[in-house]
Amino acid sequence: MAQTNKSLSLGEALIPILLLIVLLSINAIVFGDVAIEGANQFSLLIAAAIGGIIALRQGKGWDDLQKGFVKSIGTAMPSMLILLLIGSLAGTWMISGVVPAMIYYGLEFLNPKLFLMLSVIICAIVSVVSGSSWSTIATIGVALLGIGNAMEINPALVAGAIISGAYFGDKVSPLSDTTNLAPAMANVDLFVHIRYMMYTTVPSILITLVIFLIIGFTKHGEIDPESIQQVQSAIKANFTITPWLFLVPILLFVIISKKVPALPAIFAGTLIGGIFAIIFQPQIINQLSDSTSFVQASYDVVMKSIFTDISVPVDNENIQDLLSTGGMKGMLNTIWLILTAMVFSGILETAGILKKITETMLKAVHSTGSLVTTTAISCGFLNLTASDQYISIVVTGRMFAKSYQDQDLKPEVLSRTLEDSGTVTSVLVPWNTCGAAQAGALGVATAAFAPFCFFNIISPFVTIAMAYLNIKIRRISKS
Repeated sequence: MAQTNKSLSLGEALIPILLLIVLLSINAIVFGDVAIEGANQFSLLIAAAIGGIIALRQGKGWDDLQKGFVKSIGTAMPSMLILLLIGSLAGTWMISGVVPAMIYYGLEFLNPKLFLMLSVIICAIVSVVSGSSWSTIATIGVALLGIGNAMEINPALVAGAIISGAYFGDKVSPLSDTTNLAPAMANVDLFVHIRYMMYTTVPSILITLVIFLIIGFTKHGEIDPESIQQVQSAIKANFTITPWLFLVPILLFVIISKKVPALPAIFAGTLIGGIFAIIFQPQIINQLSDSTSFVQASYDVVMKSIFTDISVPVDNENIQDLLSTGGMKGMLNTIWLILTAMVFSGILETAGILKKITETMLKAVHSTGSLVTTTAISCGFLNLTASDQYISIVVTGRMFAKSYQDQDLKPEVLSRTLEDSGTVTSVLVPWNTCGAAQAGALGVATAAFAPFCFFNIISPFVTIAMAYLNIKIRRISKS
């Protein structure tokens, strides 16, 4: 029999969240980078169990809890499927020579001092065209990371530049799902929303570019040309390097630009990569298979590149990791993390914990500046607890809409704040779908690259500062 509903105190609501923070901190100390291989996942389940006990005290039953976390997992299912396909795409793009070609030509043309800044710009352009930060990071981003490794630049720093550019493009592209979702929650025209975002987004990306330019000139100006030449020689000795390989990413971006959803688009990119591997890299096919039949060897190697670990042996040990991928298998730890995170968020939602905390936050609103600040904090909080940027945008948008109306603020002020805080901060959380996905795609821990995602860190502060300074804050005319 269900218990009588009891009022939930703020202190009680914070228990599972504080416990999770403590457990994750201990995991970081004890397990380091391998915490994602199980320790973090079980910590999420422990915190979820505490949330479940609180829910039971609120009169909820097991069926309520199960429905809550099953629904939460359902919202993340497309992301998990995309992650599997990103793993497969990375595999076929490696054996086809697409990623090695990008690394080869990138080393030819990219100046080490300008590399970080140019990585931001390149990823921003690709993300605007494709409308997807995930696709950009999984394709161009992986290649840029390889180039950065060859230049002996800190991978976490390169990942920060890649993510900064990709999320800028995702944030302003009319093809992006979050760019469409935020104005939908605030009932704003899409292009009004995009134009209004430029007041905060452009300063944020300009500051980011200046930071990476300064870092490039102060810390990464002396790269040994001989080491770059050795990397290029090792790649060319094993792969057929030709500009024709760039047809693969071009075709993928054409598919995406036609508004084909991410799942079928990335699936198509995987298949095209496999076909190009057979056409352009027969020596790789024969090298990685024991079969004497080229047809059988092609099927064997392409399939293995899609679903499991595969590595092209090279004489240069320094770039061996650049020419290795984990396929779908390499994404399983990340998917496991997302699954447990969604169980945690689903139980917290069912227990009324998220609602209690956000309602408490609303009590602190007394001005436009405090309203925008509270909105941004709510988005960040939901990215931490609900583990999904869509939930962060939707829940916050619905919850704060009336408050913006009460202060005579136009709805685009809300939609801009949702994007400036909800979209961009999601990737900074290791157990958020975005943070986990990009860590899986780039092979760099979220905690390592997060401090260098300058655009993602700066954006919320710029939107808050402009609200307090009353700069470009649109209000409903009293007349």
